[in-house]
Amino acid sequence: MDEHEIEAMGKTKIIIRNGKISEVGEPDIKYCPLFHKHRGIEKLDKKSIKANIRFRIDDFGLCSPNREIKMKDFLSFGISETLSTLLNENVIDCSIMVCEGCGTVIVTDGEKAQGIGGRVSGLIKTTPIQEIIRKVGVKNVLNPRTALVDQIKGIETAMIRGYKNIAVTIVSPEDCKVIKDLEKENKKNGKNISIYIFAVHTTGVNEKEAKRFFECCDVITACASKHIRDIGEKIATKKVGEYIPIYAATEKGKEFLELRLERIGGMKPKKHFKSPEPLI
Repeated sequence: MDEHEIEAMGKTKIIIRNGKISEVGEPDIKYCPLFHKHRGIEKLDKKSIKANIRFRIDDFGLCSPNREIKMKDFLSFGISETLSTLLNENVIDCSIMVCEGCGTVIVTDGEKAQGIGGRVSGLIKTTPIQEIIRKVGVKNVLNPRTALVDQIKGIETAMIRGYKNIAVTIVSPEDCKVIKDLEKENKKNGKNISIYIFAVHTTGVNEKEAKRFFECCDVITACASKHIRDIGEKIATKKVGEYIPIYAATEKGKEFLELRLERIGGMKPKKHFKSPEPLI
């Protein structure tokens, strides 16, 4: 039996077993402008969340052998869209991401980065689905036997394979220091390796965690985080978006966001939507 635990749609705990929705918890967030805009959902509750997850399973095979891996741009601006652009422009060699049914994966294709990261937000636990592993590529999956989620080991594997410019998505600020120390150690040993950190799924982080992200990450998405917004508005080197802002915390992060802006022809006028409610 395969089992997958994700946090999505208001940081709701959702468990999917063998392609069936087994559990839907209570959302921490009651309104999200992205789901209002793209799916017409004005209130996040168990009923609307379950219906949307069912749609994802039927539409692109979420947590199932039918999972579609590649996807064109969905949002104008998001972390997966930015990573996709960086891969397509050969700014980075690979991106360390997380995919249900696979765990930590090494992605070198822009459409795969978008298809993997743009369709699932917070993946907490997962088990192997061989059909998805084959689509991603067995050699690109950190541990095909267990579907291990370990971004640090993903980076280490990428370095062993010779990748020099590596992006990684993280959800835990505790990973930041380990990644920075890893980069420093390799540079000290004469290896020209750069690791760019993208913080995702930040809803609910406390003030200390938010500060840590801005100390170590290149790009941080605000999600429904009050603290990320408060800090980002004061110190970010670049901000893109209003309702779900994405902040650059370094000059490299700023370059990444500006490249994405350039490739999509700048930000387009948007219909008015509210920010997530509540911000936590």
